Amino acid sequence: MDKTVQARQDARSGLLARGWRNVRAAGGVQLGLTLMLMCLGVLIARYGWVLPGGSVPTPLIGEAERALYDLRAYYAADLVEEDKRVVLVVYTDQTLIAARKRSPLDRGLLAKTLRTLDTFEPKAIGIDILFDQPQDEDEELIAALRAMKTPVAVAYAAKATNPDDIEYEQQQYLEAFMARLAGSNARPASIRLDNTFGATRLWPDIRAGLPPLLGRVMLEEAGEPAVAAFAGYQGAIDYRRPKFQDSVLFPPAQIDLFVDPDPEILPFLKEQYAGKYILIGGDIVDYDRVETTFTSINGEVPAGIAVHAEIISQMLDGRVLRPIGEWVLWSMAVLVVIIAALTALLEWTARRLALFGVAQLFFFQGLPVLLQVRNVDTYGLPAVGWLIGWILVFTAVTVAARTAGAVQRNFATGALGKYIPRDIAQAIIDKPELLSLGGEKREIFVLFSDLEGFTKMSHAIPPEMVAKLLNRYLDMLSQVVLDHGGVIDKFVGDAVVAFWGAPISRPDDGNRAARAGYAMWQAGEAFRAEVAAMDPDLPRIGKTRVGLHFGEAVIGNFGGATRIQYTALGDSMNTAARLEAANKALDSSVMASREFAEASGLDWWRPMGRVRLRGRARPVDLFEPAPDFPADDRAQLAQASALAGSDPAAARAMAEAVAARHPADSALGNLARRMAAIDEGGTYVLD
Repeated sequence: MDKTVQARQDARSGLLARGWRNVRAAGGVQLGLTLMLMCLGVLIARYGWVLPGGSVPTPLIGEAERALYDLRAYYAADLVEEDKRVVLVVYTDQTLIAARKRSPLDRGLLAKTLRTLDTFEPKAIGIDILFDQPQDEDEELIAALRAMKTPVAVAYAAKATNPDDIEYEQQQYLEAFMARLAGSNARPASIRLDNTFGATRLWPDIRAGLPPLLGRVMLEEAGEPAVAAFAGYQGAIDYRRPKFQDSVLFPPAQIDLFVDPDPEILPFLKEQYAGKYILIGGDIVDYDRVETTFTSINGEVPAGIAVHAEIISQMLDGRVLRPIGEWVLWSMAVLVVIIAALTALLEWTARRLALFGVAQLFFFQGLPVLLQVRNVDTYGLPAVGWLIGWILVFTAVTVAARTAGAVQRNFATGALGKYIPRDIAQAIIDKPELLSLGGEKREIFVLFSDLEGFTKMSHAIPPEMVAKLLNRYLDMLSQVVLDHGGVIDKFVGDAVVAFWGAPISRPDDGNRAARAGYAMWQAGEAFRAEVAAMDPDLPRIGKTRVGLHFGEAVIGNFGGATRIQYTALGDSMNTAARLEAANKALDSSVMASREFAEASGLDWWRPMGRVRLRGRARPVDLFEPAPDFPADDRAQLAQASALAGSDPAAARAMAEAVAARHPADSALGNLARRMAAIDEGGTYVLD
């Protein structure tokens, strides 16, 4: 062997040996505690999702695991064009309005639709509607179902397995209804979906006493051989994303189209629906909506019928995601702990150790992404557990090998800097455990800002000037956040993301966050004036827009002993970002949600109506900071907002009156115009 190579190996062995001697020198108690923490690290690295037993989520870590899984599943998803093998025939809100009947869904429409669809010769029809209570059109519907030549899967649910969907009396009626279909081409099919941890990520498990899942029944009745590969499958649903923006995977058709259709269009309809799998159900706002793997990323909450369609397509494509064996999970957990311990024993320079740690981070966090891309089922793969287990063991061994006080102080100091206010920084230095690694769900005040027009200007000036202006702008806004006691989460180009309420929560966090949002807009205006005075020939920069929201998020501190990143994940971050973007359509600069305004403790907010933000099902009540706004006008806006759902005409008149008294206020003018286009619930839908 080459002497140089041998010397390097001896040097590495010497470093490890010295580190191990330091650990042993720490004493029996410290060594025992370290070994105990290493065992705990193995358990965390194995059970990042749920505790042993499989039903209770692991505290703090489980939420982060699901968030990370959703993220990698979303970006690893196949981008596909419209899937024309499965079509949706849906009841919409317009259908219900026209029928003057909301619940139960009109079965007369369904009976006529079934008779029409049967003439198209589809492969199979699935009905995602429970017939669990009597209706006048039942006889007509039963007659239509019994006469069907096409195989039909009829929704079935049981009280034992769907306690939120059906009561005992309803199940009794459903059983009697199904009994009357005996001998026909209509078969019961389970519509039970798995919403463990609040989202439908998995195929539902197979329960005794329940018929097969809706999609399974449809494919079996159609003689589709692909369904055999999914016998007993209970893995992840392999969701896909539309290839083109604003497109859909499954073409929907309103059910009214098939009720006594014009004979001239029948040939066209038959051509479109012949040989297809047809799902019939509701696509109604705030009814039978299902959060999926993608909801936390894109905010979309599709109808349950769309999830059944995705399951059918997965079977047709044969996309059986390969499971990860139990022995692999345990092997990886042990490997993580061994590598963390060996890394802690290396007496390398901080820079070299950091590079080695980053390389491990990329490996352990990149491996789940690689597996997901290669169609391996990574649901349950404890990627965050690996990270936390690694950090726990590394920290334990490091503390045993070096003086605990110095390590803790260096750890806390490395996590601070310009991103954390002085009082929080001092508290963390005094009590390093406040910045412990992991993730936890906290209620925080979130601020999201963006500079209008900066991107356009950056294309028109030299890069050196872009860097100078951007640094100046971010420095001004960062100072606002720090002056008001906030934590800077990240910079995204010219956007600033910050939050209040973690790692230390203070009683006046809401007040600080609200004033910071208003001050950030003022700082943006000062920056605009500064740039204009610097060089009148520079392209004009727009205003700074700010979105504010208060809600739950998973707060996590991720990294190693020398480099960590404290950040927040969750829907509250998305909502703040969408509020910031909504300012453009609202002709405003700073906009907050009701949750933020009420939690801030300030009385300077003026109500600005209710909107449905793009990509979100639930409406948001808007509030704008207006410290100098007249109290009478503020009260009149509050009254207008309260009347918007019940008396839109009166609400509009009040808003127009307030706007007329402030003709230069573009946001008020925008509110008055929006009041003329609200829906029955008093909500304006933003494009």
